[in-house]
This record gives sequence, structure tokens and C-alpha cells, in this order.
Amino acid sequence: MKTSSIKKILFFFLSCVTTITLFSQENPRLIVRSDDMGAFHSVNVACIDAYKNGIQTVVEVMPVTAWFPEAVRMLNENPGIDVGIHLAITSEWENIKWRPLTPCPSLTDENGYFYPMMGSHQAYPGQSIQENKWDIDEIEQEFRAQIELTLKNIPQASHLSGHMGALRFDPKVVGLVHKLAEEYNLTFVEGDGVREKYNVTSVWYDGSNATDKKEESFLSMLNKLERGKNYIFLDHPALNNDEMETVGHIGYEGVAEDRQGVTDLLTSEKVKQTIKEKGIELITYNDLTKSLPRSTPEAEKISSKGISDYLAAVKKSGQDLHSIMIVRHGKVVAAHWLGDHTAHKPHIMNSVSKTFAATAIGFAVSEGKLNVTDKVISFFPDKLPSNVSQHLKELEIKHLLTMSVGHDPNAVREKTRSNNDWVGTFLAEPIPEKPGTQFNYNSLATYMLSAIIQKVTGEKLIDYLYPRLFRPLGIVGARWEECPQGINIGGWGLYIKTEDMAKLGQFFLQKGEWNGVQLLSESWIDEATTSHIASLPAGAKKEDLKIKPKDSDWLQGYGYQMWRCRNNGYRADGANGQFIIVLPEKDTVIVTTAHIGDMQAELNLIWKYLLPAIK
Repeated sequence: MKTSSIKKILFFFLSCVTTITLFSQENPRLIVRSDDMGAFHSVNVACIDAYKNGIQTVVEVMPVTAWFPEAVRMLNENPGIDVGIHLAITSEWENIKWRPLTPCPSLTDENGYFYPMMGSHQAYPGQSIQENKWDIDEIEQEFRAQIELTLKNIPQASHLSGHMGALRFDPKVVGLVHKLAEEYNLTFVEGDGVREKYNVTSVWYDGSNATDKKEESFLSMLNKLERGKNYIFLDHPALNNDEMETVGHIGYEGVAEDRQGVTDLLTSEKVKQTIKEKGIELITYNDLTKSLPRSTPEAEKISSKGISDYLAAVKKSGQDLHSIMIVRHGKVVAAHWLGDHTAHKPHIMNSVSKTFAATAIGFAVSEGKLNVTDKVISFFPDKLPSNVSQHLKELEIKHLLTMSVGHDPNAVREKTRSNNDWVGTFLAEPIPEKPGTQFNYNSLATYMLSAIIQKVTGEKLIDYLYPRLFRPLGIVGARWEECPQGINIGGWGLYIKTEDMAKLGQFFLQKGEWNGVQLLSESWIDEATTSHIASLPAGAKKEDLKIKPKDSDWLQGYGYQMWRCRNNGYRADGANGQFIIVLPEKDTVIVTTAHIGDMQAELNLIWKYLLPAIK
């Protein structure tokens, strides 16, 4: 295929891409997308290089290709890339072919390979999908297999796209992909009507795209981007090496040199500098299609002065605030990142992780996989100590959720440092207090929730949450640390972005509903956010307390891995100042990331300046 033909095809598909306008957007916003990861080792290396050392923000991966396993590893090592599932029913190259994952005789040639072309091509007569009697049922089963294989290995994938026009060559196929996108909670970025809905403009090289002209033409295009608008550019990076020298087909020769030029462009220092100087914001499909709506403080009846006064007070106090986001009536009205922290940089959650773990329990309860009254020992019969005490027999999931296990959490945490079997260590710890009677902050209790999820579902906690919570809310690129036995830690170790935190807070504020769909029951949200037990600051003893409840946000009661707080709110809470604060009476969510040791002082400034700013 000639370069000029590729240009026409790219413009056709780019015309169908989505975006969303953010509040007070001034600078141009640009998606930089690379296609065909998985096709070759050289493509995999180039795509990762273009992300880590360049301007690429989105990559499309092909699950039917030979180098897909390597692509899986690389993408999971770089969770910040927005991954699309590049559905393929063609195999264009002369010297390498790929086959379907399922029996699809209407889509393959006599050797069982996908046809090389979508439409008629003079060099390959009769060897295209549209020249043969393709079967929509076979396309559906094949697309499902490709989607499910990708999500099994790359659960953070956010959207669907098509290789060589595979998704848009017939209205029946378009309708099918819309159905699959909704079913799997993925965005169909080439879907009908999205251009008008999200107002995105496709861009290409402004001039020649010959190898030695790519950078010049790309820079010319960048200089024409307009403030306040959204754009997308896509191309195909690879390396010019022995592997890629074998790649090509009649009408498109010189592939290796051409695609090395794309890699050089996407990693060009001059290009990066121009983007910086022009203030172009590099974004992803997920940013465009699943960001929270934006508004202004005044439009949602919040005082901008109150927000400014808060930030000034933070600075004056010396608090090391990393970010803050305020959501009112479901819209982001303020978002600030300080220092080297950015909107796209995941932050350690510490014990905010616990609220996500408890939410997974809520989904498991709703699916009938367990009940909060289930006995903990029932899940681990092979991990029990030789002498199972009465209190251990009585221990329920609810006691894990409410931090009322009854043993010394510091002792069991210390023992895990020298024992790789954390479940066995937890169950072997003596329980002197009757479960459910005394609050004692216990991060290993949350770890046990994660272990139970993995036991009953066969999936790690993070993988279980992706289709149920993360993908519907547009939380991608999350990372969760694991214990030595490969169980997500649960009680800590989650890394997500500031807006991801805000989305969870809004999800709770909306009582488990998202975009008109009840993902989690309202009754679970109510139960999780109700005080079930009198709370204490972590590590504190009641008899040693000198502060009064009216002055402490740690003495308002504890729900299911969530604290009640003053001003009739509740919060997810992580060490050193990570907060998701939900204020139902104000229809407001306030989120912070930080490194602030005195977390009560951090909350005090929020109550002093931000609360009265909300009218």
C-alpha cells in the first residue's frame, strides 16, 4: 500500500475519534497514537520507546499477532500507556501472516490466514474481506475472542479500534462493535456520532511525510494547532532493522525506513520542545471520553476566593500538598498539582487502598460469591493453625471490614516481615478480644479481604475490579503491590491518579450509580459508609486519648474500610495526607494527595477554608 493511500485511510478513521472539552481549556490538547503493537518485536520496542522517551500517549495492540505476549509484558510494565484493543481480520504483509483465534472460514484464505486486504486491491485480486462472503456471526465470535484475550492479559485496556478499517466497513459491523463496547465497558473510538459529540479534529503531517521530511511537516502541523481545541495524530513506529526489512507488500515497500522515521519523530527533542513551548497538552482517549465533566467554581456555587485562601494557607503552614481536586454536583471545579506532581502521574494511596478493597467485597456480595457474615476460616482450611481458637472460629468478613479482628495488628504485621505466608501468619495470631467488640486499626485485615477475593474469584483484586469498577469509571493504569505469594496487598500499595480518587468519591456520592447504570447496590454504599464501630486514631488507646471527638476526625466512627468525619461526611484515608472526602449534604467530593504527617492539621485547613466556600 502506498504512503499516499495510507494517508487517506488514516484520515478516514481519524474522523471518527472522540474528545471531551474540559473547563477553562486554553491550550491545544493532542492525542498521539501508535498502532499495531504486537505485530513485530521492532514495533513493540519502538512503541515503548515512543511512550517512555517521546510524546506517544496511546497504543493499539493486536491480540492475534505473534509478538502479542511480549507486548503484554511491556504494556503491563508501563501502565501509564492508554491501551486500545486493535481488532484485526486482515493480515496484510507478504512474509508474515496471522490467523484468527476462532474458526472463521469466511474470513480466511485457503491456508487459514486472514485475507491481506479489507477491500479490493489490484495486486491481490479476490484476497479481501469485502470480496468474499464474510459472516457477521464469525466476526462477532472472533472479536469477542480478541477482546477477552486482551482483557485477560491487559485488564487496563480502555477502548476498541480497528486494524485497516475492520470495524467500519459495514453498518452491521459498526452495530456489533457498539454492542461489544458497551458489554465490555470499552470505548468504541471509531463509533458513529462521536466526532460531533466530542468535537475532535484529526491532524496529519502538514507537508511531505517522506522519512527525511516527517519532523519538519509534523512541526508545521503543531504550529497550526489552535487554543481551546482537541486533536489526534496517529502513525506506526518501528525500527529499521533486519526484522522490519522483511516487511512489506506490493504497493508499500520501504516499510522499515518509513517507520523508523515515525519513531524518530515521536522521540524528537525538537518536537518535545515545541510541544512544551506551545503549551500543547498531551492526553489520552481515556482522558477525552471518561474524564469527569468540568465546570467553574462560581457556576457550581463555590467561592474561588475560598479555594485561593486554602492554597495560600497550605503554603503558609508548610504542608507538602501534592494535589487537590474539588468536585461539586458531579463536575470538577478546581484541580491543582504542586511540585513535580501531574494529572497523569499515579500517586501512592497508602490506606486509601483499603476503600477500593472493601468495594470489591461489595461487588462479590452482590454477585452472591460471599456474605459479610461468612467465617474467615472457611476460605482457608489449609492455612489454619493446629489449634483453632473460639475467637478465630467466630471471625467474620465483617470484622475484617470494620477493623475489629481482636488481635494485635502490630504483632502480625511484624511477623509477615519474616514469613512469606501472610494468610497463615494472620490466622495463627492469637485473638484475645472477641471479634466485633473493639476497633484496632489493622492493615493486614484488609490484606485478608484481598486474599478472600482472590480465593473465591480466581482473580487478583485489581483484575476483579477492572471490569466492575475501574473500566466503567475510566480508571486505567492502576498498579497494586503484591505479597510474596502474589496476592494484592489490599491494605496499601495501590497507585492511581488524583482524578481516579475523585471518581471513586463521586461513585459513592451517587450511591453506586455511574452514567445511568447501577454498578453497585445503593444498600451496600449506605452500609459501607455507616459507622459500625467507635473509632480511634491508628495505634491509639482509648484511655490515653486527650482530644475530644468534636476536634478529631478519627473519633467519628468507622464503616467498611472508610472513616466517618466531621461535618457529616465520610472519607477514604491514607497515611501522609491521601484523602477522598465525601460531603453528601454539599454534593461535594474533595480529594488530596500529599506528604503531610499531621493529617488532622491538613483536614482542619479544609474545614476552615473550603467547607465555608461551598454555598
